[in-house]
Amino acid sequence: MNRFKSSALALLGVGAVTGGALLAYARFVEPRRFEVVRWELHLRRLDPAFDGYRIVQLSDLHLDGVTTPERLLDVMDIANDLQPDLAVITGDFVTGNVHFDGTALSEVLAALHAPDGKFGVLGNHDRKTHINAVRRAMAEGGVAELENAVHTIHRGDAALHIAGVDSFYRRRARLDLVLNALPDDGVAILLAHEPDFADVAAPTGRFDLQLSGHAHGGQVVVPFFTRFGLPRYGERYVSGMRFVGGMLVNANRGIGMTSAPLRFNCRPEITLFTLRSG
Repeated sequence: MNRFKSSALALLGVGAVTGGALLAYARFVEPRRFEVVRWELHLRRLDPAFDGYRIVQLSDLHLDGVTTPERLLDVMDIANDLQPDLAVITGDFVTGNVHFDGTALSEVLAALHAPDGKFGVLGNHDRKTHINAVRRAMAEGGVAELENAVHTIHRGDAALHIAGVDSFYRRRARLDLVLNALPDDGVAILLAHEPDFADVAAPTGRFDLQLSGHAHGGQVVVPFFTRFGLPRYGERYVSGMRFVGGMLVNANRGIGMTSAPLRFNCRPEITLFTLRSG
């Protein structure tokens, strides 16, 4: 064997080993490396009575054969340790067309604790095949669904409005119903599974913050290639916090996975918001 062939085979061997190691990391390691992302947000309309209010956001649990109840219970333990006043889950509790255990999901949701309640909206996967089972698990787990609706939390005369729209992907979002139910005064936070719904919500000028998921932060983040795997309505605001038309938007990277059971350069996220007035 000449020197050129020997070198080529050596390079192929190194490439195969490196590729195998990266694949193993993306399959078995990074999906378990939960990251707590903390934001301190100063909201102009927030009454001082809510200064220091803590909200934990989870998204895209995708309970299935890969993201197991045991793994999700670990997530709930982390979220509880953050001592939130309120907990929200921004859709895709399960994966469409994949069997899941409704009893296990309700037990996972029941393990999450927040004194002012737990609220959620449906995602596109929830509406695909399992909507009744997901709703039953939410109810049994103590998570109130905001289906184009508003819930208001009071501190004396001060109000904090938590609104939610159904899946924009599935053409179930009715922002008109939310706006009709939303009082004119007080800070308003919108739960919307699909982050690109911000282009619809922001022009109303009524919402201070939109919390979303859906895109999984790209799930496998590789320069130039990630954008080809992004879902519809999760292409503009993929991950992290930004302003859209004067409204803050957070796109949570989610916990579970779809398409392929892999995460790379995109750790699963638990987000904690501390609200500040002024």
